[in-house]
Amino acid sequence: MIAAPALLVSCCCLLAPASAETLTLPLDQRPQWLRRDGIVMAGSWEPLLFRVRRDGQQDYLPTAEQREAYRQEHSPEMVAELKRLGVNFVMMHCYKGGGLQSERESMAQAVQFARLCHQSGLRVGVYNFSGAFLWESFFQEVPHAKDWVVLDPDDTPMTYGRAGYRYYWNRNHPDAQAFYRGLVRFAVQDIGTDLVHFDNYAIGPGRDACSIQRFRRYLQETFAPGLLQQHQIDPATAEPPAAGRSDLFERAWADFCCQSLADSYYDLGRYARTLRPDILVECNPGGVREMIRPPVDHGRLLIGGEAYWDESGRPGYAHDRLQSRIRTCKLARAMDNIAFAYSTTPLEAAEAMAFNLDCLGAICWFEYAKIVERPGSKAPMSPALAAYVRFFHQRRELLRDAQVVADIAVLRSFPSMVFGERAVARLTPVAEDALILNRACFQILYESQWKRLSHYRVAVLAGCAALSDSQIAELRRYVAAGGRLCAVGPLATHDEWMLPRAQPALDDLPGDRVVRVAPQDTDWLGAIRQASGPWTLAIAAKPKADGPKDAAAGLCAEVTEQPGRRLVHLVNYRDDGPLEEVSVRLRLPAGKSVSGVTLAGPEHDDLPLPFRQEADAVTLTVPKVNVYEIAVVGMK
Repeated sequence: MIAAPALLVSCCCLLAPASAETLTLPLDQRPQWLRRDGIVMAGSWEPLLFRVRRDGQQDYLPTAEQREAYRQEHSPEMVAELKRLGVNFVMMHCYKGGGLQSERESMAQAVQFARLCHQSGLRVGVYNFSGAFLWESFFQEVPHAKDWVVLDPDDTPMTYGRAGYRYYWNRNHPDAQAFYRGLVRFAVQDIGTDLVHFDNYAIGPGRDACSIQRFRRYLQETFAPGLLQQHQIDPATAEPPAAGRSDLFERAWADFCCQSLADSYYDLGRYARTLRPDILVECNPGGVREMIRPPVDHGRLLIGGEAYWDESGRPGYAHDRLQSRIRTCKLARAMDNIAFAYSTTPLEAAEAMAFNLDCLGAICWFEYAKIVERPGSKAPMSPALAAYVRFFHQRRELLRDAQVVADIAVLRSFPSMVFGERAVARLTPVAEDALILNRACFQILYESQWKRLSHYRVAVLAGCAALSDSQIAELRRYVAAGGRLCAVGPLATHDEWMLPRAQPALDDLPGDRVVRVAPQDTDWLGAIRQASGPWTLAIAAKPKADGPKDAAAGLCAEVTEQPGRRLVHLVNYRDDGPLEEVSVRLRLPAGKSVSGVTLAGPEHDDLPLPFRQEADAVTLTVPKVNVYEIAVVGMK
């Protein structure tokens, strides 16, 4: 059993700033099973101690019935049932936050259950810890952990919503980091986990003494003394700003919070890799939203690991509005990460296969040995999902080692989205939405990915008013090498701290390399096409009598590529029946011709499709898209 780590570091010895190198394992350095098999997940990661408190028993004492159901949950019979359902990866418990003595029994059970899973050929990920601890028991074991608590502006502990028995802890407190490294060691060495999961990565520094001291050092290391003096910032006495401020001081705090959260993730990942070089590292900051919301900046956070969670609502298309996890999946692919999400319907599974990397998602939850669709639900696992699980396993060759084909990169600028005027900042997600809905082949790039710009014909900068000198230099190199820009709204009018420049920094670029469009213009897509040239993919569908004006509305697409073929993934988000006679026009790499087209999908055997090639494009018709189809275009 794990012993309490030695807590020898104090806040007076602050950690050195983490470097910004990418810690994400390259695809070819990851465990072979991941590439070969992918992930079909089942989850049950709450230890018995926590379930009892969560469900209202303040004494943390489970009943005999709960203990028996918990035993069955960890039995060989349960493992066998999960395998029968097609599960090959179990996300299970390790430590929740109640203390090493309080959770000793469940941690020992975790070791035993992981052994059962591995013996049966299942891979294991563990819930290594929450971002909040169960202070009622934890403070009894570690009294000085009271100093780790994140404090609200009124200097009271920040609680996990209404769960007042859970306090968020400061992920950058050195004593806390030392304690939780010990839990990482237990997970890797004792449990033998294949992946470590760090939950609730969405709470940054607070008003505790350690956070304030770190913030003061950040100000001194980040800004020139003259600039601090100009903005009346004293780094020796600075404290977190009050809500509602909109100046350099508030912007510095937002950046500090994002970097602090990322630094803590890097630290844990580095430590895990000292124990096993190929361990997979994953966190839960939530999915990619329309706007960047500090302290979560996916662009700098995700370079610390290989996967992250999106627990957002169910995807679908209704009232001319798309609800999807496409942003989450696109960013995952761009950053060589895997998106974890609940896939409990055919549509969710289809979305994962079309847009995600090597993961179908979590197909069920098995708390107390009752298999349901997801946490907190009483609904059973949908039988309609079985065909999609089977397809994921049997047709891995259609998904394995597939690269996303994209003409366009939409650039996300942290200072523009976080510090800028909301009307301008929102131009970025509006451009992303337009490209998703119109089935463009594009990718979302956060600033840590801008060095990959050479892979794209055009970079879309929508609302990118605030850019640093280094980002401007990167864009100049991209244009000089033949790339083109499409600028929507103001461009490079401010620096990275939203301080105005004497003149826009990119106004001198050649006019034939930049297409500019005003936010109020209605044809953004036309401007992007003008900059990029013909798109790789064009799709139309047979109109329905009572359907929308765009007959293909609600149909989304992704194009991937493997040696010798391109694959067009079609996902129907609508619930009003199949889309019929879907016409697909796909551009081919220069000099390639089509050797044949096959339609694959979970609901039928492979079907050959007729096609017509003209110059560098092929046209074909998919007879029907219920939920998910893949048009496999062979090339020679």
